[in-house]
Amino acid sequence: MSAWVLPDHIADVLPSEARHIEELRRELLDTARGYGYELVMPPLLEHLESLLTGTGEALDLQTFKLVDQLSGRMMGLRADTTPQVARIDAHLLNRQGVTRLCYCGPVLHTRPDRPHATREPLQFGAEIYGHAGLEADLEALLLALDCLKATQVSDLTVDMADARIVRSLLAGVPVDAAALGRVHSALAAKDASELAALTKNFPAAAREGLLTLVSLYGDEKVLAEAEKKLPTSAVLREALANLKWLAGHLQGAKVSFDLADLRGYAYYSGVRFSVYTPGASDALVRGGRYDEVGAVFGRNRPAVGFSLDVRELVGVVAKRPLKAAIRAPWMDSGEGTADLRNAIAALRGAGETVVCVLPGHESEVDEFQCDRELASVAGQWVVKAI
Repeated sequence: MSAWVLPDHIADVLPSEARHIEELRRELLDTARGYGYELVMPPLLEHLESLLTGTGEALDLQTFKLVDQLSGRMMGLRADTTPQVARIDAHLLNRQGVTRLCYCGPVLHTRPDRPHATREPLQFGAEIYGHAGLEADLEALLLALDCLKATQVSDLTVDMADARIVRSLLAGVPVDAAALGRVHSALAAKDASELAALTKNFPAAAREGLLTLVSLYGDEKVLAEAEKKLPTSAVLREALANLKWLAGHLQGAKVSFDLADLRGYAYYSGVRFSVYTPGASDALVRGGRYDEVGAVFGRNRPAVGFSLDVRELVGVVAKRPLKAAIRAPWMDSGEGTADLRNAIAALRGAGETVVCVLPGHESEVDEFQCDRELASVAGQWVVKAI
């Protein structure tokens, strides 16, 4: 195999796309900062138990593992940043009040999570710790929508669910983790026949409730239908009321519900949401409440947040026009050299891109689409249109 061939679903990012990714990254981080979120940069590599404890099998299977040559302990390359941010909140910051944190960095997956996806997403996320009320869920949702709007993504649809709905139906049902995973998969796929087979020995109320969930997706009428058809419980009533409250506060946004949706990692404990736009193969954003995520670090704080893949985002937003540059001659000696260097420095200091044409390359096509040039006119260096 050639030395330059990369592994499957791993790719270099070339200049045009890299510039676009960086522009989006800055817009996302600036939007989060506007809400008061502080930037953190967790390490790519951590001890395995820190990365995976309490996160479920799905994240374990997505995590590359290796042995630390210094300590002999197992380490992992992060597949998701949320557990790391929970650790930072619990142990490094250890604040008593509300903490808002954001991040943007690569994660690595052992397998692509869908066809044609990369195994090295650039994950941006924002998380708020310390508030159990729906206000935090709403803030996370509004920030997610504003982040997408800042990157010029339009025609957004928010799809909501609540992890407690399925849990309430399964409460008291003796089922092992493997069987539970198959039930979750059948629910996500809306496979009623598979779900019926998997739940044939479940108590009647649980079985009928799960089968009913398969059809509970659509607009806000779904919530009223769920109240009528699903077994009544305090947890279920609260979950449905929370979804209704959040939908009512997303003014101007398209909102749908899929009460059987359990996609994503297992740490979600309450409201879950996904944001879609036409042209994307899957949700651009996934998030929700995960109050239990910090428990393994000894600090069980309320938490809610979301994440997205900036590299995926590039595929659905319009490319930004390249800011045209200024072409300048190369001089390393002679009269006017100091003045030329000062003129170039002043232009760059003002935010302009100035490309110096190296000797012998005057006829080459420039990559920055220079529309102006720095020229000597009556002994002064001035910018002229090309």
